Amino acid sequence: MATKLYTIERLTRDLLSEPNPGFWSSDEIIGYISSGIRDLWRPMVDLKQEYFLTFDNTNVTLSADTTTLSGVPSDVHKVYALEVRDGTNTSANIGLKFRPREFHDEAFVSARTLDSIDPSNDTIFYAVMGAGAPVSAPTIRVAPTVTGAVNLTLTYVPTVGTLTSSSTVPLPGETDNALVAWAVAYARSKEREDRAPDPGWMSIYNAERAQLLQSLGVRNLHKPVVVNAMFEEYW
Repeated sequence: MATKLYTIERLTRDLLSEPNPGFWSSDEIIGYISSGIRDLWRPMVDLKQEYFLTFDNTNVTLSADTTTLSGVPSDVHKVYALEVRDGTNTSANIGLKFRPREFHDEAFVSARTLDSIDPSNDTIFYAVMGAGAPVSAPTIRVAPTVTGAVNLTLTYVPTVGTLTSSSTVPLPGETDNALVAWAVAYARSKEREDRAPDPGWMSIYNAERAQLLQSLGVRNLHKPVVVNAMFEEYW
């Protein structure tokens, strides 16, 4: 069963010998746990094992004669894919593909000079810009533009979001020990003259973190890891 943050708080308080809030408030401990979750979340995203992959099949649209997408969610951290939502055999958008490119890539620059195209059997380049979440939704620019609106599915990794004591730990794997070690280390900083996290507990956290990432590194053991051939999509 997934762990609640209040359970991590209780385990942390046991090690701090403070079962009830006193020197450390509940909000304080939950804040430390939340920051520990974010510290683990970042390298987990970089494992690229799709633990956090999310699909928006409702909001994202490319309107006619516009260079940016509308309806991009505000919690987008990394974009994985952009696909036509209604590109079926009966759709006017059949065969339309979206390909990522750097904004100043030669192909993207050339596409920006074209007139609007019919949104079918063609390729549109897109580039993700701006700070993204948690600041705001990123801007996704496209080229060339299209003559008719296209509904899209955006596949992306969202940010963690706001956590409370009743939130479930939103991470894969067995993270309880790592989060407890992080929370104790940062709680102990309040007792230290230099206000630094406790080095002993940070050492425990780093060991737990390394083992956790090692266990999460390869998710699918059925197929061997392969590399796509250059130009394979054009075969």
